[in-house]
Formats: sequence, structure tokens, C-alpha cells
Amino acid sequence: QDQLQQKIICPGPVTCLTASPNGLYILAGVAESIYLWEVSNGNLLAILNRHYQDLTCLCFTDDSSHFLSGAKDCLALVWNLYNVLQAEPSQIPDPRHVWSRHSLPITDLCCGFGGPLARAATASLDQTAKLWEISSGELLLSVLFDVGIMAVTLDLSEYHMFCGGMDGSIFQVDLCAWPVQRDRTFQTERENGKVFKGHRNQVTCLSVSTDGSLLLSGSHDETVRLWDIQSKQCLKTMNHKGPVTNAFIVLAPANMFNPDGKPSVPLPKFSRHLHGTESSDEPGTEGVTLRLGLHQQEPGQSYLEKAERMYSQMHSTREKNLVGDQEHLTIQVSELEEEVSNLRKINKDLFDFSTRIITKPAK
Repeated sequence: QDQLQQKIICPGPVTCLTASPNGLYILAGVAESIYLWEVSNGNLLAILNRHYQDLTCLCFTDDSSHFLSGAKDCLALVWNLYNVLQAEPSQIPDPRHVWSRHSLPITDLCCGFGGPLARAATASLDQTAKLWEISSGELLLSVLFDVGIMAVTLDLSEYHMFCGGMDGSIFQVDLCAWPVQRDRTFQTERENGKVFKGHRNQVTCLSVSTDGSLLLSGSHDETVRLWDIQSKQCLKTMNHKGPVTNAFIVLAPANMFNPDGKPSVPLPKFSRHLHGTESSDEPGTEGVTLRLGLHQQEPGQSYLEKAERMYSQMHSTREKNLVGDQEHLTIQVSELEEEVSNLRKINKDLFDFSTRIITKPAK
């Protein structure tokens, strides 16, 4: 029998929820705010209020360095986790990108592989699904359908984008189709072999297996269906007692089939007040900070700081023009020439010193 492991009270009704792939952070959408918790201690690290209407979807990049948020205000925002964590409690950090090309509420988000260089897909009621580049924030592709899109996902190779419509259809979009067009119209009558038909109501969630052969879909018609992508045939239908709101494929945990399996470390109680403020659910509790490894007196760069520096360098490199690259190259050449000159001087001094020692007459 299913047993309740834990109950965590949130500040309000949660409309979307996600965890970072590294397991360190939890994001929740409550009304128009994004709440960020640290899993290990339950501290509420940030409350982000940059959307104007209720949140609908949240997702992390595969390296947990960035996260994306979509809402009913037609905006999709890209956030840098490092900037969010380093911001002062009184300040709301700015998102890295604001995507405002949708004209109706965002319904779903999906992020591919590649960390800050990944591509992200957004779905909207404006009957479009769009593909973006996280590093530059540029729009790569916009596909127009004849129905509103409720769900979107990418396969692992990012060769196809799957879009679930309000009428129960699932559309397969080839991302490597020729000729390359930024704005494309998906014409159902011409793309007959690229439509999954079987659901009788809107498709709410999509997930592709790791080998790219199977597609899982959930719908308000109270069913979950498993599809063979190659043939577009429905392999299995699982009935539920109400509309399906979420379903996804994951690798089975090691203790999944162990009847006595329980979490070794239960989740702490999530705080409802920002970490560091005077208000707290348990005023008497005190935290202990541990630092593993050799302790250094001088401040060293944290992992997040190093990652942020690397991402900013990659981002700036992509944005440099030819003139900027030439100037940067000239500066590097002059610095290297100066270093070579210093090394030659050091080498000469070492040679002279060694010569004096070797040729020194014995007493």
C-alpha cells in the first residue's frame, strides 16, 4: 500500500515544480513567484518575482547552472543560478534572457543537453512551438500549428521535437529538415506520417525514452499512451481515474522493487521564510557549516564562481566581432612576447650563475 513519507507545507498552491539534476535545489512556482529551496537543509534561498501572472512551467539545464521559467504572461525567462544565489536578499536578480516572442500563455518548457550552450523549446497557446539558444538568447526556430500546443519535448539526439496539441494530436517536427527555415508552418495534411493520433483530449505531457524509440504521452482523456516513434503506433494504453497532468520516463532507482526500501535521508522541512532573515519557523535552530578538504585562509573561488567565469568567457567569445577578436589577439601576442623576454632573461641569469659555480677554482 502507498504510504505518505512526508508532507511539506508550501507558501501557496504549487502550479509547477522541478528539481535540479544534481539534486541540490528545488524550484516551485507559487502564483507569479519562483521559490528556490536548498534540499539538504530546507533553507529558502530566493523568491523571484519577475513574472506578471501565474507560473506554468519550470525546468533546469542538464548541468544545473541555469533554469527556465514560463508563465501565463507569455514570457519565458532564463535564469543564471549563480546570479540568483549571490544576489542580496533585498534585490531581485535580473534574468539572463527574457523571451517575449509568444503572444499567449506559455504552457510547457523543455531543455536539451549542453548546459549553458543547450537549446530550449517552448510551447504556447498561440499555436506555436519555438526553439531557442540559451547562450545567446536567439530564436532558432518557430513552428506554427493549427491548434494550441500544451506540451513539448526533445529526443536525446535533438533531431526531433514533439508537440502535444489541444485536440489530442502529437506532432513530430524534424529539426534537421532541409531547407533550413526559422519560421515554419506544420501542415497536418502534408505531414501525415508525422502525427500521433489516438488521444481524445488535450495532451498535457510528453517524454522520450533514452534510446529515442519510445514516446510517452499523458492526456486529459484520462489515459497515458506509449508510442513507437518509428511507426507512430500506440503500443500500450494505461487508463486513469482522472485527467493526467504529468508523466515522464526515468531510469528505475536501485531500490524501486524493494518493498522495504525507504529514503536513507528524509527531506527536511522546507522553510517559508528567506534564509538569513529574522523570521523563521524554528527560531531556536542553529546551522553548522562544514568545509571538506584543506582549509585555506585566503578566499578561493567556489565551484559556482568558476562555472560563472567559464560561462561568461564562452558567452563573450560568441558575441565578439572580427575587430574585437583582432584587438584581443594583438594584446595576447604582446603579452606572450613580454613573457618570452622575461623567460629568456631568467634563463640567462641561471646560466651565468651555474657557470660561476662550475668554474669557481677549488681552494
